Amino acid sequence: ASAEADPLVASLCDYVKANDKNRLRKKLKESRVKLRQVYSGISCDGQSLLRTALTANATDAGEFVAKRLSVNELNVAETDGLTIQAWAEANGHGTSSIIAAVKERLGAGSGAEEE
Repeated sequence: ASAEADPLVASLCDYVKANDKNRLRKKLKESRVKLRQVYSGISCDGQSLLRTALTANATDAGEFVAKRLSVNELNVAETDGLTIQAWAEANGHGTSSIIAAVKERLGAGSGAEEE
């Protein structure tokens, strides 16, 4: 769902853009929604929540989102064919703490650390 069509999505997008992790967490809890269940269906101005967090430099909210997603979701290519990690590297966000959290999830999920 896009932010224009769904008030819940609009709120989640706004909280990520504002880097408001606490309100983001509260909104998900109030709505009885698990982030990993709805993440793939959320679009903020045509971008995923993680991309929105990266472009807004919303590190707290972005790390929160990254830590809530499954390894599979973090490896899924988005509409442009790039995974969140590849997109971040290509757009100058590779050193972001959000991407560090993504890499941490991917490393923990694979069972083997890559050197």
